[in-house]
Amino acid sequence: MRVAKRRPSFVAKTMSKILISLITAFGLLHLLASPASADVFVAGSSAELKINSISSNDARVLTLRKYLVGHKSPLAEYAEEFVAASDKYGLDWRLVPAISGVESTFGKRIPKGSYNAYGWANGEYKFKSWEDSIEVVSMTLRTKYIDKGAPSINKIARRYAPPSTTWARNVRFFMYKIDAFPVTFDFEG
Repeated sequence: MRVAKRRPSFVAKTMSKILISLITAFGLLHLLASPASADVFVAGSSAELKINSISSNDARVLTLRKYLVGHKSPLAEYAEEFVAASDKYGLDWRLVPAISGVESTFGKRIPKGSYNAYGWANGEYKFKSWEDSIEVVSMTLRTKYIDKGAPSINKIARRYAPPSTTWARNVRFFMYKIDAFPVTFDFEG
């Protein structure tokens, strides 16, 4: 009796890839993580905690930068800013870059000099710089969307891009693509 070999299903292959990606990401984070420390600034009798800056060796930064470079995005050199703003405002680190993918092909199709890769105010808004745009969009997503009852991409979409029925799906698509993008390290001895 001959037994037919079963090929792994699409789901099994996908789960395997996800598992490998997660293991790799956690391993990289462990290897690349710098010791955590907080700088405290004292002004008179009050103290303010300074949020640690994100390392350019953070696996998320490396993944995002490489993904954006692959898309020839002018935002590639701002990967650290995206990750730092996401940490500062408690956002998924892929959300704001994914929105830029949906709205402007990662900053390649924007009104001249606007730094508006996010379709902000239907593309009419002009930011001062890429850093300013990343900060304002991240802060506003937290304070005006998530904190005001839109904690999911679907709920954000209803306010951010009405009446679109594809915006949320497209944002999730780019988030998945960013996360699944393979990062390799070239070590020179």
